[in-house]
Amino acid sequence: MRNRYLDLLRFLAIVRVVVYHVTGLATLTLIFPAMSIMFALAGSLMAASMDRYGVSALRRRLRRLLPSLWVVAVIFVPAMLLTGLEFTPRVVIWLFPITDPPANYWGGLALSPIWYLRDYLWFLLASPVALWLFRRAPLPTLAAPYLLLVAIEVGLLPTTSAVPRDFGLYFGAWLLGFAHHDGMLRRLADRVLVPAAVLLAGAGAAWILTHPGPRGYDLNDIPLGNALWSAAFILVVIGRAPATAAWVDRNRIFSRLVTVANRRALTAYLWHMPFVVALTPLVGLVGWSPRDPWGLAIRVVLVFLLVAVVTLLVGWVEDVAAHRRPELVPGRPHPRPVTASPGAPAPRTPEADTAEIRAR
Repeated sequence: MRNRYLDLLRFLAIVRVVVYHVTGLATLTLIFPAMSIMFALAGSLMAASMDRYGVSALRRRLRRLLPSLWVVAVIFVPAMLLTGLEFTPRVVIWLFPITDPPANYWGGLALSPIWYLRDYLWFLLASPVALWLFRRAPLPTLAAPYLLLVAIEVGLLPTTSAVPRDFGLYFGAWLLGFAHHDGMLRRLADRVLVPAAVLLAGAGAAWILTHPGPRGYDLNDIPLGNALWSAAFILVVIGRAPATAAWVDRNRIFSRLVTVANRRALTAYLWHMPFVVALTPLVGLVGWSPRDPWGLAIRVVLVFLLVAVVTLLVGWVEDVAAHRRPELVPGRPHPRPVTASPGAPAPRTPEADTAEIRAR
């Protein structure tokens, strides 16, 4: 049984990411650190997969991850090659983006969310060893990414690569996902979890306030503050996740939206940014400033509409990758089989009648 509360968190994360990329509101990153939440949920799922399938879980997760990226690459890589991208052997990185794949001037922005897949791939590859270490020494393993990030931020471990920094920033959330799957967060008493969350949130807030980035208090520009604040958030919203959330399904429309967002999360994530980039110049054409409230609201609506269209067109690839029956709009309720009431005789069949005649 799926935990609908976790489905709800993923739905909110996708919505928050899209709205943030359209509006650029830094406050949204503080209210809901969506990327850390997504990595924590992914870490929990990865631990569950490894418990069930062992190391072959890597192949299963890659099979579900890469086809949606390849659809994007089939469309955008030729377009970039036609508009200035140099054709080199590095283009094949689009098949398995373990590092940033090449892009031209407009593709680099439109396809910027690819970093999430890059980090996801690294975290997947690290998971067999990380899960083994985590279950033998949970606290040192969990502390390691945060210590790595501290070393990078204070200059003890200078690096120009995004991968080590992102390991420090997001792999801690992935490991907290391990802790959620193993029930460690649920077993933490409130007298431990609450002070830990308050301490992490306080340290994160202090770093954020004293180290503003070029966009102010946008967590995306403040890695250490982001990691600490997100860890506190995860401890609360995932550490105290209810076992069930039947209320999510009380409204049929909302329930279907949550289901669609979860079944099409990767498609929505990969495709929303090209629409954001494409619609931005249109704001000036109709006389609105980039920060005009009406212009922002209309852009948000248009981006969601375009994401819905592309989801209808290519979202079924996620079903194929997961070995599910392809659906245009997932989550359609299936009719329940008719069962006889207790004590009622089973319906007669021609075979039963024939057998009874022969018995006579």
